[in-house]
Amino acid sequence: MSTAELPKNFMRPCVLLLLREQPAHGYDLLERLTTLGFSRDDPGRLYRMLRALETDGLVASAWEPSDSGPDRRIYQLTRAGMETLHAQARALEGTRGLLDTFLSRYTEFVALPERSPARTAR
Repeated sequence: MSTAELPKNFMRPCVLLLLREQPAHGYDLLERLTTLGFSRDDPGRLYRMLRALETDGLVASAWEPSDSGPDRRIYQLTRAGMETLHAQARALEGTRGLLDTFLSRYTEFVALPERSPARTAR
């Protein structure tokens, strides 16, 4: 799936989810976002989002010393970020229900290819 096919603003809940899993620096998040369908082509987009999430109080950051190179900023989810993540996950669950209804009705007319096991695990 290309980034163009992902829901609008889908990166936001994805970043919150990744930070819920563990605090991380930007490069790590950029790498881990690829498993959720994002490319690494626009790192500026991620860093702009991280700044916005921090401004909104959803993430906090601090400088972490590095043994091999410059210090790095590490991001972690705040309580407000966890609440926002939960709300966005609930909204996505509702969207999934609507998509399932649409696809079920559509497949009455046209057979769609089966999803691969890796895609159903997402």
